[in-house]
Amino acid sequence: MRRDQVKLAGAVEMEKDRARYGLLAVIISNVAIAGIVIFGVWRLDGDKSVIVGVLSAAFTAMSGMTTAYLGIKAVSNTATAMTQDRAPREQPAPPVPQQPSGG
Repeated sequence: MRRDQVKLAGAVEMEKDRARYGLLAVIISNVAIAGIVIFGVWRLDGDKSVIVGVLSAAFTAMSGMTTAYLGIKAVSNTATAMTQDRAPREQPAPPVPQQPSGG
């Protein structure tokens, strides 16, 4: 393999690792929020107005975190795709031969 292919393969693997660990962090955070909510609702002993508030806040936190992760990931993927598309166009054009002046 050439160096640029090895570098590209390493970049792809790094991006896969970032995606995996980012998604894992979101999932663990959502599970932690859900666990705290379940414990909190259990300890409230049926006070429905407070339970609704707790569940609403938990849903907002979970959806906000998940949406933020997906939005950042989408922007990152778009930026990466744009830079990869631009790279071949930035190569210098071949020099144009000089036309002999008539005389």
